[in-house]
Amino acid sequence: METTPIPDNHTTQNPFTLTASSSTSPPIPPSPSRYEAQKRRDWNTFTQYLKNHRPPLPLPRCSGANVLEFLRYLDQFGKTKVHNTSCPFFGHPNPPSPCPCPLRQAWGSLDALIGRLRAAFEENGGRPESNPFGARAVRLYLREVREMQSKARGISYDKKKRRKQPPPPPQQQQKLP
Repeated sequence: METTPIPDNHTTQNPFTLTASSSTSPPIPPSPSRYEAQKRRDWNTFTQYLKNHRPPLPLPRCSGANVLEFLRYLDQFGKTKVHNTSCPFFGHPNPPSPCPCPLRQAWGSLDALIGRLRAAFEENGGRPESNPFGARAVRLYLREVREMQSKARGISYDKKKRRKQPPPPPQQQQKLP
């Protein structure tokens, strides 16, 4: 069997490696940020909820009441224990034993979700003045959830005031004898 030598000026290319010279493939768009990906998932979840609504609800007819209905629907998938007022662990952040109180969506998760959906609504052609995620009822609901969860779990959501650091004592120069 005779082999032909490969000339020195000829280079072989691995067909499985991508090179900058292959301009036949379209450029790959950068992957969306974590925030953008989550916003898209949240928007898809909400629009699917509207499609499954009985009767199906078109987005332009969606109101703050429908958003509240959606938030209450999401509570069934929550992972935050929220104690009832009758629970012996009401007001305790770390109860010593299990209790039958419900799991709910945490206030911080709901607040972030509403922020993402509010932005997605406008990005998908909604007018800011008709944004159901910015409705007064939704803001009041979020405030109620925050207050209820903070009392039930014994955790305050009040902003902590930052204490001003006292200025460092002036350095005294030592006199040399």
